[in-house]
Amino acid sequence: MIDLYTWPTPNGHKVHIMLEECGLAYNVHAIDIGAGDQFKPEFLKISPNNKMPAMVDQDGPGGKPISVFESGAMLQYLGEKTGKFFPSEPRKRYDVLQWLMFQMGGIGPMLGQAHHFRNYAPEKIQYAIDRYTKEANRLYGVLDRRLDGRDWVAAEEYTIADMAIMPWLRSYENQGVVLADYAHVQRWFDAINARPAVEKALQVLADRRRQGPMDEKTKEMLFGAAQYEKR
Repeated sequence: MIDLYTWPTPNGHKVHIMLEECGLAYNVHAIDIGAGDQFKPEFLKISPNNKMPAMVDQDGPGGKPISVFESGAMLQYLGEKTGKFFPSEPRKRYDVLQWLMFQMGGIGPMLGQAHHFRNYAPEKIQYAIDRYTKEANRLYGVLDRRLDGRDWVAAEEYTIADMAIMPWLRSYENQGVVLADYAHVQRWFDAINARPAVEKALQVLADRRRQGPMDEKTKEMLFGAAQYEKR
């Protein structure tokens, strides 16, 4: 059994999707990042960088528990554990890995910054808004060119690279992107969202998602001084 510590964010959804696609049993432990759960000592033992998701596989290598944090590492671990969605053939594997790293190093951080400066920053900084909106659209363009003539991002099959990237595109409007401008991405995005396992995964903790404007406590937990306290 896998104990999953998560919240309904793009990084959480990546792992939810993989677990559902693989048909693995897992217990959900909600880490409410707006309430500061990510800073609790018991969670920091599993995820020392105070970021979710993280997990403990009670049946890890050698039959012993193992904890894993960082969503990209979690996807790789689950792929190796199950032999699914992460090819073993070297050329295919590195094709998947490079696009997984594209998400981890580009799609996630840059789209996250676009989202933040366009929607949550306490002051509107036009330079930051323009910079990250342009970078978001550039990355959508990279992905669109990659998907021209391909059903999937890597290895000619559905993999953890697709699972990692897609959830970050669900808030395209908040990133200053018109998805219809990227026809190949739109087709791929719709195909993934139509998968039954993905539909189920996106419902994990969906009832806990914030509704309406963000209150001051939530802003402090996500963006304020709490992030920088010594622990």
